[in-house]
Amino acid sequence: MDVIAIGLGDLGRGEAAVLDEMGVTLVGGADPSPDARELFADQFGCPTFETHEELLQQTDADLANIVTPHTLHYQGIKDCLNEGVHVHVEKPFVTDVSHGEELIALAAESDLVLSVGYQRHFDPRYETIRELIDEGSIGEPHTISCHLEQKWFEFAAASWRGNPALSGGGQLSDSGSHLLDAVLWTTRSTPNAVAAVVDAYGLAVDVNSALAVSLERDETPITASISVSGAGQSTPAPGESIRIFGRDGVIHFDGETIEHTSNGETTTHYIEEPEFDTLTKRKLQNTIDAINGDAALKIPAEDGLNVAKLTLGAYEAAEQGETVYFG
Repeated sequence: MDVIAIGLGDLGRGEAAVLDEMGVTLVGGADPSPDARELFADQFGCPTFETHEELLQQTDADLANIVTPHTLHYQGIKDCLNEGVHVHVEKPFVTDVSHGEELIALAAESDLVLSVGYQRHFDPRYETIRELIDEGSIGEPHTISCHLEQKWFEFAAASWRGNPALSGGGQLSDSGSHLLDAVLWTTRSTPNAVAAVVDAYGLAVDVNSALAVSLERDETPITASISVSGAGQSTPAPGESIRIFGRDGVIHFDGETIEHTSNGETTTHYIEEPEFDTLTKRKLQNTIDAINGDAALKIPAEDGLNVAKLTLGAYEAAEQGETVYFG
């Protein structure tokens, strides 16, 4: 399989290295930074271009791996799909809900795979939470309390993440996006309504956020309280916890262990956290397998769209000071 890389920063090169180890053929890369292009060319020995438009014109690829600033995702994805190229894009999917809907329709019309890199779908800790809920071990889930914190502020202030024109938002749409996805994915729910407050903490984007969310699972409501902080202490990976209450029990993940209480009995699951590169390989391999017809896609763009709806709805709710409802 021939693959192009769009966005050649640290993460873009890191994912390209994983793809290279998987045995695909890297045929080119694109990035506006000359330094990034030079590093990529030296590491992988393939041509680089300043824009993804040039890259698409000069190469013949099966799959594009997109790791660019968030507001640039839409145009990069659209141009790749229009050239008949499958796409794996890093989270968040898009910074405009209508863009996401357009891209999903375009991929479907073109019979192309469009995946969004939410690696928790391949993390056995979150897979266990989802399985416990699916098995009915806590009954119908009705309430969720969760948080994510990270020492993100200084990192964001010194990078494009602190520039809303490129990031489209702050910590809620960056690392916080993984928490929102985990809540929706483990419970198989979709957002119904959100109220929120955010604090920019002196930046031009949100750093701290508190969300009160109404979710829906099989036409049954779930109430969720979600807290995200970019001024925390955990680094580089965030600290997080999720507690999911059901009619017959509760699941509590503290970032290290999963405690599952049902009918008064508690079971503790000790599951080792996978390495980041392991999760990266799993999501990229799943995308390739889906392209080849060998597996169902576990990170579909539809999941990314639901996260985008919740994220952007929270921003709107915070700005307007009122609850936002999703149609």
